[in-house]
Amino acid sequence: MQINRKNIVLIGMPGAGKSTVGVLVAKALGMSFVDTDLLIQEQEQQLLQEMINHEGIKEFLKTEEEVILRLQIENSVIATGGSVICSVAAINHLQQYGTLIYLKLTLGEIKARIKNMASRGIVLEQGQTLADLYQARASVYEHYADRLVDCSGLDIENVVSKVIKSVHN
Repeated sequence: MQINRKNIVLIGMPGAGKSTVGVLVAKALGMSFVDTDLLIQEQEQQLLQEMINHEGIKEFLKTEEEVILRLQIENSVIATGGSVICSVAAINHLQQYGTLIYLKLTLGEIKARIKNMASRGIVLEQGQTLADLYQARASVYEHYADRLVDCSGLDIENVVSKVIKSVHN
């Protein structure tokens, strides 16, 4: 089943490689690249973690949703923050204009990739672990995804190749 939408939207856990993969997919397909985390930082003039620390998770998620709902772009690869699935409105907006691709990794691989938990800008409730977050979000990413790309054990070039193939199937 071919999905003809104008954007490719990457969703998944923090550390899944959405930004890195997104830039390379955009380059390979001659598309623009947008990172919603960077848009939030630019708008708020502070790092994601600073926003979470100072304004709190609820305010951060509200800002993330507002930034995504304002997106009016075409022919772009969009790397979203891992928390984008916390907003049904944001996900619905992205689904209208793009094909959602879930970059799936095992919890072990995500833990190995994330070295800077305290400064990364990950939306974790008080006392919540990365494993808790993974448990809560994995099925939600799968639910909203138009395509799932299993990135486990793959290098970046193979992930990029799988993403490109997934949008052409």
